[in-house]
Amino acid sequence: MEAQNLHARPSDTHTRRTPGAAPAAGRWVLAVLRLSIGWIFLWAFLDKLFGLGFATPADGAWTAGGSPTYGFMAEAASGPFAGLYGSFAGAVWADWLFMAGLLGIGLAFLLGIGMRIAAAAGALMLVLMWTAVLPPPNNPFMDDHLVMALAMVALSLLNAGDTAGLGGWWSRLSLVRRVPALR
Repeated sequence: MEAQNLHARPSDTHTRRTPGAAPAAGRWVLAVLRLSIGWIFLWAFLDKLFGLGFATPADGAWTAGGSPTYGFMAEAASGPFAGLYGSFAGAVWADWLFMAGLLGIGLAFLLGIGMRIAAAAGALMLVLMWTAVLPPPNNPFMDDHLVMALAMVALSLLNAGDTAGLGGWWSRLSLVRRVPALR
């Protein structure tokens, strides 16, 4: 017979969870957060690709010959890195990297697969966007870009793709088991 922990709360002795596993309600909140972030990235991709009229007008769409990076990097960037961002605003390589990043990160978070790579890429993209507008207009240093970057990393570390996503299936693939960074 197993010795009982005299300091355990009553609920601890009846419920066995994997160390670090979130309770069901917490897993669903993380899943909704993951899906929300995935949608933000995928929507930005779709809006810039087709000029859906939200952040990108129809005549500025990538499919209409517009640049997904030019407006922000050339006109909105400010602070100490504005010149750097302005120097490659609208460059073909920057447009392709930016759009590939938005699409890849959005799909990975929506599907719950490849979350570690997507979180690293998304956090890097968000930190770069943060540096493009230093200092932030409403706080000496903290803004939503940094908060979302941290949330993305946390979601990947907590395996948030397993709930309402394909993360559980994905993690059982032999390639993903051999290369955990693909998780």
